[in-house]
Amino acid sequence: MKKLSKKKRIALIAAAAVVVLFAGCYAFYLNELSAVNNKKQDVVFVVEEGETMDSVLERLQQEGLIKSSTFASLHARISNQTQNMAGIFVLNDQMSTDEILRVLNDPTQVRTDQLLITFPEGRWAKDYAAQIEEQLGINADEILALWNDPSYIETLAKDYSFLDADALNNEEYRVRLEGYLFPETYAFDKDATADEVTRTFLDHFAEIYAKYEEDINASDYSLHELITLASIVQYEAATSEDMQLIAGVFYNRLNSDMPLQSTVTVCYALYDDLDRNDEDSWRTCEASTDIDSPYNTYLHSGLPVGPIVNPGEAAIDAVLHPQESDYYYFIADINGVRGEAGKVYYSETYEQHQQLQEELQLVF
Repeated sequence: MKKLSKKKRIALIAAAAVVVLFAGCYAFYLNELSAVNNKKQDVVFVVEEGETMDSVLERLQQEGLIKSSTFASLHARISNQTQNMAGIFVLNDQMSTDEILRVLNDPTQVRTDQLLITFPEGRWAKDYAAQIEEQLGINADEILALWNDPSYIETLAKDYSFLDADALNNEEYRVRLEGYLFPETYAFDKDATADEVTRTFLDHFAEIYAKYEEDINASDYSLHELITLASIVQYEAATSEDMQLIAGVFYNRLNSDMPLQSTVTVCYALYDDLDRNDEDSWRTCEASTDIDSPYNTYLHSGLPVGPIVNPGEAAIDAVLHPQESDYYYFIADINGVRGEAGKVYYSETYEQHQQLQEELQLVF
């Protein structure tokens, strides 16, 4: 066999290296365009009128729907998918970048017959009911009655395994589905029924439940207890860092058989007698710790009878992954005495906590 010349061998090696390099780059390119997740979690995505493609792609990356806005931009130009439509779209993290671009460039995918409603974290079920009545025309009292109907909840429990119909069949609950109405932005048909709205909330809760199912099963607490604790953490904290620390404080108190003594549970006990829009409503809660209610954690040890708000994912994550510490007390500098209004301070002893109360001018 005739030997190749040195120049030809070098040329072949160089060519092979180029092929390998190209294949590697192409594989990396395809990976950057692949789906972010293998779990189908629907997300409502809104493209504003006049918004640029680059802006849309950056937001898609920020919301965890694509891996790279840079590679997505390149692919959009190569595939001539740069004419994104303005409007409401339903995407999911199981879609590849190409599939998402196709949806955004398809006028038939725009949800023109739907309304977009954002349900903030940490609100009461009756707040959501009021929003639904205002924007969808479904009577608030009727939907609250549905969320309190044991027969309806039994029907739902057949489709949603995380719902314990027996546990929720408690006359002491203000709203039986409180805590399970997952806060998010949803797109609803303009003629949506109360059942369809309810199932939209629960469908998203099911996605969160599936995400944390292993952690939930490994916990010493039931799902209902975890959601109850998460609702208190959601009400008490403003940041994910404080949520984890406050969750840790509450676990320390529970493990030491100390009452939670959470003022926000008193707020929920007051319910219709509390104006949450009043900036000083917390003072009413602080002054009402003797109210007779199964939600009042000053009078009753352990967790309250049920959730007190509808918590978001950060609060649920916090009770499943609390920050361990030796803290048993916390207090927020509501008045900004130390300069940063709302900053939370933690204490290991009651004496330290009392000193902070006096310094922050929060002694009642």
